[in-house]
Amino acid sequence: MKLRKVTAAAAAAFALSLTATACGSDDGNGSGSGSGDDKITVGIKFDQPGIGLKTPDGKYTGFDVDVATYVARQLGYKPGDIEWKEAKSADRETLLQRGDVDFIAASYSINDERQKKVDFAGPYLLAHQDVLVRSDDDSITKPADLNNKRLCSVTGSTSAQNVKTKLAPQAELQEYGGYSECLTGLENKAVDALTTDDSILAGYAAQDQFKGKFKLGGFKMSNENYGIGVQKGSELKAKINTALEKMVSDGTWDAYVKKNFGPADYKNEPAPKIGVVVS
Repeated sequence: MKLRKVTAAAAAAFALSLTATACGSDDGNGSGSGSGDDKITVGIKFDQPGIGLKTPDGKYTGFDVDVATYVARQLGYKPGDIEWKEAKSADRETLLQRGDVDFIAASYSINDERQKKVDFAGPYLLAHQDVLVRSDDDSITKPADLNNKRLCSVTGSTSAQNVKTKLAPQAELQEYGGYSECLTGLENKAVDALTTDDSILAGYAAQDQFKGKFKLGGFKMSNENYGIGVQKGSELKAKINTALEKMVSDGTWDAYVKKNFGPADYKNEPAPKIGVVVS
């Protein structure tokens, strides 16, 4: 695997303090969402168990939620100061560009196309693209077996297109609004496989109502470097990088991985080096 720098500006991260920023700033540097300096607005997924989930009783759980809460605390905000906002895959760049959120931690893979529109702190997790299939389906044992299969992913995600472009050009793509819809389609045999990051798939497969129904392919079809998205030019990028460095060094990162992925027996990669993307 090759390593490359996310940006030369990442080196400046360690020189900046972790004092809270004025989230209501409209000075054009992308430092806030207009919510006032007593609150911070954070985009997360609402429908990804183990990553970002809004529970029926209104609580927020998952690895990204824990990471975002840690980062916000380092920026000077208590958990009660965080306003959570749903960040669907197709909406993430728009939410940042409009200033609807201060930052996004939502299984947000760093790639060149997205970096044209937003900046990323991190990465803070290295996942791999995989597939989830029904446990009784033995017809998909390698990526090429996805040819002529109905492959589901969500609108705005690059996962299904990666498969069709590089691995299984005859795959029949099905795009749904959310992973939960894909999962329902897989369970009902409307689709044959669901593709996204292994961390997300493991979270779904580990849910009590789905135990024994699905299995991971274990294909590791790509490297997905999860980053925290901010507006272009935002001073938050450097401060978040510093917070992420501390989270890894003080052992909190390992604790969050064990807490959120341990029940699914997820074989995670070691904590990535902040500022370096594995390609």
